[in-house]
Amino acid sequence: MNLTDPHDLAPLLEAFLLASGKAQSLDRLFELFEEAERPEPEVFKEALELLRESCEGRAFELKEVASGYRLQIREDYAPWVGRLWEERPQRYSRALLETLALIAYRQPITRGEIEDVRGVAVNSNIIKTLLEREWVRIVGYREVPGRPAMFATTKAFLDHFNLKSLDELPPLAELREMEPSPMPPVDLDDLPVPAHLQALADASADPDEQPPAEETSFRSLLVELDAMEEGLKTDFDDLLRDLPQAGDEEQPAEAEPEEPRN
Repeated sequence: MNLTDPHDLAPLLEAFLLASGKAQSLDRLFELFEEAERPEPEVFKEALELLRESCEGRAFELKEVASGYRLQIREDYAPWVGRLWEERPQRYSRALLETLALIAYRQPITRGEIEDVRGVAVNSNIIKTLLEREWVRIVGYREVPGRPAMFATTKAFLDHFNLKSLDELPPLAELREMEPSPMPPVDLDDLPVPAHLQALADASADPDEQPPAEETSFRSLLVELDAMEEGLKTDFDDLLRDLPQAGDEEQPAEAEPEEPRN
């Protein structure tokens, strides 16, 4: 095998990557050769390009991620290949994904800054999960009172999401365009009644029954419920505010003098 020929080196690199099962950096690939037989960097790059081209039209591809190069199944085949494993892929909550997105786009960022953007407290289990998966790491501490930890993403995060660097993250404008547009409000009064339901209603109607003087629509019922809800005290502070204070207890009424008994 002539290791100075990119055409001979390309299948050898393919064998290395298939056997490793994970991304390998160029430095690690260089170490796999004895110093006397080690190809020049230019030959390495040309061999990798030949390997990339040889994957065209095949079920796998050569992908460069943050940790190096790896051979992976193309995304188009993922739904079928996933059937090889009985366990279902783990699903993450919207809160976790929002927290991860804020760290990725605004790193380094503290937990308090994440909470300021999201408007809600960050569950400790979310940060714990991200740290355990090695998607984020602590890169320092903010020089403010309390010295909160600052979080940033890792190479494992880039590898998992098939990225070479943070520059490959999609612009936020593109993410907003991917969000589904809100559905227009639906007037329930205008929806047609299914024919079979209307037939049942007509059959069960009492012919001697007088029609109501005023028909109550679903919309008017909602308005009435909203009006009723405004009168309810749903805030606990309001309830406390209306309770008598410690010094405001009502004094018991003086007992009227009893009439003398005969």
